[in-house]
Amino acid sequence: MRKNLRAWKPAALAAGLCLAATGASAGNAAPGTIQVAQLFGESDEEKAAREQHEQNQDAAIASLNQQVHDLENSLRSLTGQVEQLDHRISQQNDRIERMQKDFDYRLCTMAAEQLGASTAPGDANALPCNPAGPGESNAPMTPPQSVAPQDAANGPPAHLAPPPSMLGTLPAGTPLPAPSADAAPDMAAQNNRPEFDGAMKLLAKAQYDQARAAFRSFVDSHLKDDLAPQALYWVGDIDYVQKDYPNAARAFAEGIKKYPASPRAPDSMLKLGQSLIAMDQKKEGCTALAALTSKYPTASKSVAAQAAAARKAALCK
Repeated sequence: MRKNLRAWKPAALAAGLCLAATGASAGNAAPGTIQVAQLFGESDEEKAAREQHEQNQDAAIASLNQQVHDLENSLRSLTGQVEQLDHRISQQNDRIERMQKDFDYRLCTMAAEQLGASTAPGDANALPCNPAGPGESNAPMTPPQSVAPQDAANGPPAHLAPPPSMLGTLPAGTPLPAPSADAAPDMAAQNNRPEFDGAMKLLAKAQYDQARAAFRSFVDSHLKDDLAPQALYWVGDIDYVQKDYPNAARAFAEGIKKYPASPRAPDSMLKLGQSLIAMDQKKEGCTALAALTSKYPTASKSVAAQAAAARKAALCK
């Protein structure tokens, strides 16, 4: 009897434990099912699976962190490259600006050479050629030859129609017509300098057609302005440079008639004579050149010398 009881106790204990486990999970298990999970902890297989899952998560997080770090390094590298490109672009823009200023200056000096104009600072009749600043290049360049009234290689230009009768012949000793009262410069005229300066800037850029139109408009709109004689001279000088000698002669003659006391009058007389000779009106041209020094005794030595050279070249009597 005692032997039977000893054999029964371990079996009863195990059955009791199973029943206790069953009772603890009775709410989740089907009736009659005995649950022993988690009674003695996770199995080796479950532990290995869990550890593998945790390792996979750690590896994924490390990979993401590395990707973020690589992206940050790439962003820093790109930022540095962008800054370098910005610096290079700034340098290129500065270089282009210097080149543009240098080109404008060279173009202005070429235009001045063609027009026989001055570029000296402070000269009221000079073209506004702004030299490049410190460190910038204004290397001298060979300017084009001044436009001559005749081409020695091709002979004299074709005979053109004579200019209007207002040019006429200017025999020595004949006084110039006095300007009309309406054409007298008004020293108290409105300040039209910006408009005139705009035309001068076009001239400095060798935009001759636009400059001529601007000067002509200035003269027509501000006949009494003290800058009108200067503007009218530039109208004729542009025509002369473009070898439109009839229109050049008309403009120079208009300037002499309307503004005989203007500082530009001697220059206009010189260019009038040269224009007439270029039009194959040698007699009238020689007369104008001969009258220059007598009509304008205060003319500059340069203008007088050019008149004498023109007379000599044209074989004036």
